[in-house]
Amino acid sequence: MKTSIKFLALAVLALGSAGLSRAAVETYTIDPVHSSVGFSIRHFVSKVNGTFTKFSGTITVDRDNLEKSSVEASIAVPSVNTANEKRDGHLQSPDFFDAAKYDAITFKSTAWKKTGDDTFDVTGDLTIHGVTKSVVLKTHLLGFGPGMGGAQLSGWEVTTTLDKSAFGVNGPSMLGKALGDEVAVTINVEADYKK
Repeated sequence: MKTSIKFLALAVLALGSAGLSRAAVETYTIDPVHSSVGFSIRHFVSKVNGTFTKFSGTITVDRDNLEKSSVEASIAVPSVNTANEKRDGHLQSPDFFDAAKYDAITFKSTAWKKTGDDTFDVTGDLTIHGVTKSVVLKTHLLGFGPGMGGAQLSGWEVTTTLDKSAFGVNGPSMLGKALGDEVAVTINVEADYKK
């Protein structure tokens, strides 16, 4: 009888451990309503800010080892918004993004490196204007917690600096030095996981 009880206890522990292992890997879906994609670029002696209002993506999180996590995301180029309709139309033209031909900016991570208690260098392939480059996203895990309707949330803040000319988004030559090459990017993400 004692042997049976011990066996049963071991079986329960084994099943419990397996369940915990599976639960450690969670896929979160980016919530566009509570997230933002912003950028800033020099214009003559000041800076112009903009956003992309349509984007999607998933973050697969390994709670036991966050360096095994991954992320994939896509941004709709036609959703660019700099609070100026004429300028937004120009940014979508062949002079810049050529949105009719390249309608999405995509990112797929290839490695996560822990740089602090809640910070990571997330390396991945970024494709803009049909050009793919390896970039590093400075990523801060803001935390995990409960959300509305029983959702489990994760929060992230991401920054990076891109060279627009490296992706062929140079603009017309007449602009000369009016625009800088460096584009500062700031992304804030709230992502949902529901069982």
